[in-house]
Amino acid sequence: MSDENDTVAVIGLGSMGAGMARALLRAGHRVVGCDLREEARDALAAAGARVVASPSELGAEVGIVVCVVVSAEQVEDVLFGRGGLASRLRRGALFVGCSTVAPEFAVATATRLAELGVGYLDAPISGGAVKAEAGALSVMASGPPAAFEQASAVLEATAENVFRMGDAVGLGSSMKMINQLLAGVHIAAAGEAVALGAKVGLEPQTVYDVICKSAGNSWMFENRVPRILSGDYKPHSAVEIFIKDLGIVLQTAGRDRFPTPLAAVAHQLFTMAASAGMGRWDDAAVAKVYQRLSDIELP
Repeated sequence: MSDENDTVAVIGLGSMGAGMARALLRAGHRVVGCDLREEARDALAAAGARVVASPSELGAEVGIVVCVVVSAEQVEDVLFGRGGLASRLRRGALFVGCSTVAPEFAVATATRLAELGVGYLDAPISGGAVKAEAGALSVMASGPPAAFEQASAVLEATAENVFRMGDAVGLGSSMKMINQLLAGVHIAAAGEAVALGAKVGLEPQTVYDVICKSAGNSWMFENRVPRILSGDYKPHSAVEIFIKDLGIVLQTAGRDRFPTPLAAVAHQLFTMAASAGMGRWDDAAVAKVYQRLSDIELP
């Protein structure tokens, strides 16, 4: 490939970002990965990418930045913090924001980058680590047609489904907010169901097997309950992430005086898990809240 945008920086090499970076490598892109964690950098370097420890080590050689950090605060630091990237990107570069952030934050960030001649594609992602590795994510994107055109090769390499939400930055983040409302409620409901099953004498494995073949199933139930069954809460997506994501739901809905009682209860359950010391555990650990509230044992 000879396009000026071939050099793609992937910032944030967690389970999603690392998979996306490897998918881009397989598609023939020159990739530079950025993460504070040495082990994450080493793993991507072994796959053939150049790696750096800080956005301050990136610059005009990068045509597209794919940012897969956890929070708005981290996006802010990447772009505008000490040694931030925004002022070093060349005019005409594109920032692809894949993090889950409030819609108004996406709009404000796009405005600030536009003043520097840098484009913005509001492109939150969904699908989990397996689909990231396979280049089969779902992307909920919004932005100017030129931004979609510039990002087309990156999206083709990393996504199975690209949903174009419109030309206005913020619509992609709004759609991801709705997805996270459902995801958070479904995880909390899955934990509650498995815990109640244990309380009434059902084996958790039996509950899982039956529900997966029944109308009560959800993608989150099928994906998260095996972590409860194994008692393995190594974080794929941590409890704290859903405190943040459901907090965005509550903040946005509250601004518009829109009631979200289910999201509020789920948010409280994740907060209870974090208060019990499980904030950095996998989000399936919300089930452990019920173990602490009742005389049940989970694996």
